[in-house]
Amino acid sequence: MLQIERFASLGAISGVHHAFTKRVPGVEVSHEKGATLQRLDSVHRQIRAKIGLGEMAFFTAEQVHGTAIGIVGDKVTPDLCFAKCDGIITNRRGVCLGIYVADCCAVFIVDPVRSAVGLVHSGRKGTELGIASSAIELMSQRFKSEPRDLIVQLSPCIRPPHYEVDFAAEIVRQCRAAGVESVHDCGKCTACDLQSYYSYRVEKGRTGRMLALLALA
Repeated sequence: MLQIERFASLGAISGVHHAFTKRVPGVEVSHEKGATLQRLDSVHRQIRAKIGLGEMAFFTAEQVHGTAIGIVGDKVTPDLCFAKCDGIITNRRGVCLGIYVADCCAVFIVDPVRSAVGLVHSGRKGTELGIASSAIELMSQRFKSEPRDLIVQLSPCIRPPHYEVDFAAEIVRQCRAAGVESVHDCGKCTACDLQSYYSYRVEKGRTGRMLALLALA
């Protein structure tokens, strides 16, 4: 059984593949981040293969809680991790974007009109800095995306009362303020369900990571 979930808002869009991996039973994750991601890598590769993304070039971000966003263009080296970035956008087909989270929110952004996608890592700091809004603006600049055409989906993330700030609500507010009409929040709290998700706060940093995946077929 695949340890993933999908969102109806994105599943209804033709030519877009997405998934959000869940907690993987039997994988020891009480290590530092690098070692933990190595332990999860084989499972994540299997998931990508089983949902049809295994042959695609895979792009991730370093995730430093900033607002820089990498752009996958025609001359980008395959299987690249964008240094000092917390988001990735592209209008290329056949490449897969990936963002790791463990309480922070993965924000999926899809433009079905211009055939472009974006995926950003937005926790408390990134939300305060407006990274989702930055991604929307950059998609407008690079791909001529109109905010009113975009579909935005928020992944599971930590929420009150397990966290003192409801940054998911702020992400929704920022996206709507940017002109996005179709904004969807799954409403799930990572800290509330440790059988399904990893939680950095509850597990005091010694935990795994969920992986958000997004691609244009």
